[in-house]
Amino acid sequence: MLIAIDVGNTNSVFALYKNDTAIAQWRTSTSTQRTADEYAVWLSQLMTMEGLNIKDVDDCIISTVVPQSLFHLRNLARRYIKVDPFVVTSSSVPGIEVRIPKPSEAGADRLVNAVGAYSKYGGPLIVIDSGTATNFDIVGDDGGFEGGIIAPGINLSVQALHNAAALLPRIAIERPEKIIGRDTVGAMQTGIFWGYVDLIDGLTRRVIEEYGKPMKVIATGGVSSLFEGALSMVDHFDSDLTIEGLKEINNRLKNLDANTERYV
Repeated sequence: MLIAIDVGNTNSVFALYKNDTAIAQWRTSTSTQRTADEYAVWLSQLMTMEGLNIKDVDDCIISTVVPQSLFHLRNLARRYIKVDPFVVTSSSVPGIEVRIPKPSEAGADRLVNAVGAYSKYGGPLIVIDSGTATNFDIVGDDGGFEGGIIAPGINLSVQALHNAAALLPRIAIERPEKIIGRDTVGAMQTGIFWGYVDLIDGLTRRVIEEYGKPMKVIATGGVSSLFEGALSMVDHFDSDLTIEGLKEINNRLKNLDANTERYV
């Protein structure tokens, strides 16, 4: 079995695949302090509840935007899964050309999303990943990564309002019934929710206009489901895109021809 691990700034996802089929998935808060032993206990208990055994896992791939977590996850793979995990970096993803001046600046999560989206939907496309940040990643006709946009995430904006303005409360993100708020919470909910809807739709329109040809638009990320039914520019909502991208990268690695450094 393959375990695919996606570590984001806020949450981490662990997914199990058997013969290319997803059989289980778990989400936990990202922590740089959690040790390999703690991960193993947590993971073993969850697997046991599903009738699975950690000893049956024999492959591991990791994508992380939190470098401090990598030491413990590598130890988890080496000590309990008995494999050296493949760690996704800007220079280690087979079959994708990174077409920006400094390829090392392309985050692992963005490249994984690009691979996952292209393998499933083809190109060109825009991947909108709504998490701690809101990323817009541009993928070409041939699957190449062509840059994008990074904006603050919606939860980050809510937190910033609360922290910076003494009289503004911490609010839950909800879709308000009316645009004009009649109280402080209503006004904030409108500004946050519909402000992000217009940010996403507006930037997407600008990208397509600048790109000069039709593009598919895919939304993913921990909070993307908040916007289902509100975004006019999104073609597909796909919450498992990053994990599916990791599985696709792992499949490419298995088919890699070591002599030609090309996957087949």
